[in-house]
Amino acid sequence: MAKMAYDMSPQDQRAAIEFHRKNWLIDFGEARAFTRPEWKENINLAMDAQPQLVTVASSGIPAYLTYFMDPDVLRVLTAKNQAAEIFGEKQKGDWTSSALLFPVVERTYDVASYGDYNNSGRAGINMNFPERQPYLYQTICEYGDLEIERAGLAKIGFVSEQREAAIDGLNKFQNLTYFKGVAGLANYGALNDPALYPAIAPIPKANGGISWLNGTAPNASANEVLEDIQQLVTQAINQSSGQIDVRSEFVLGMSPKSEMAMTFTNTFNVNVSDLIRKNFPGLRVQTAIQYGALTAQNPQGSALGEIVQLWAPRAAGQDAGYTSFNMKLKSGRIIPDMSSFKQKLSQGTNGFILREPFAMAQLIGV
Repeated sequence: MAKMAYDMSPQDQRAAIEFHRKNWLIDFGEARAFTRPEWKENINLAMDAQPQLVTVASSGIPAYLTYFMDPDVLRVLTAKNQAAEIFGEKQKGDWTSSALLFPVVERTYDVASYGDYNNSGRAGINMNFPERQPYLYQTICEYGDLEIERAGLAKIGFVSEQREAAIDGLNKFQNLTYFKGVAGLANYGALNDPALYPAIAPIPKANGGISWLNGTAPNASANEVLEDIQQLVTQAINQSSGQIDVRSEFVLGMSPKSEMAMTFTNTFNVNVSDLIRKNFPGLRVQTAIQYGALTAQNPQGSALGEIVQLWAPRAAGQDAGYTSFNMKLKSGRIIPDMSSFKQKLSQGTNGFILREPFAMAQLIGV
């Protein structure tokens, strides 16, 4: 068996290499490089120059190939629709109604001294029929084939999102009419019904002014805020000739900003919400931006400043008022065009139906 190279002595290894060189390898003998002798001292490799790019230089793949599209679509939110929650909501009429009549019966009586042949004294009723005018309003969804497909590339359901936008817009407008009515019609809101009693002013505060807050800082003490609420309850009791008392059910409507005053705490570590619960067990607080002051951020606010309303929804055991609609979301036909579609969506509002004006007391300027 032939020896492996690592078993050979150095002399044997050299002999084996010489043997293979003579028998198997090509020996160029005296071959020399084909260069002039004078070039030997300055020999450099010759290379062709890098040619210019035909395409635009780039640093890699298109950046959009590394983008991640979040499938969770973020929808921009606006203020809540709170009117129906504060005052309740009822349907009155339908979309064919041109006017709404609300019969009101007032009892009348005249008593006289009794006598067997005395015919004096009479009982009767007085009837009124206050009128309200419904208002129909609409919006239109319109979408084309191409924009539907393009929105689909971003995983956005264009048609359903647009329909939701239309419904949201109709409901936003309806909520606004519940507070402010519709100009030019016998259609009023909870803030501007002509039958409302005059508003009262808050008590002067020790820190100056009448407001509960100065910017974001408290301007009133917990006891001063409670006194303003006590004013409202007293006003409602006086207006109702005793139909309302401190044990009645109340809704205290105010702006989200004014609600911060409910957290003010007095020197005995008792805050306003606790004081309210103890003094008026049937009172709950509700907020809506329409009670806030008119600002660029709150275009639906009041030009008179911050408003607080005390509402007794079941004064004298009957509905004192409610928000009302004559039609909720009527969807029209989907009309096809050459490469698009459109659909009309509509609703109707009766505004706020104030049945018992004495059940509402207002405080302006907090």
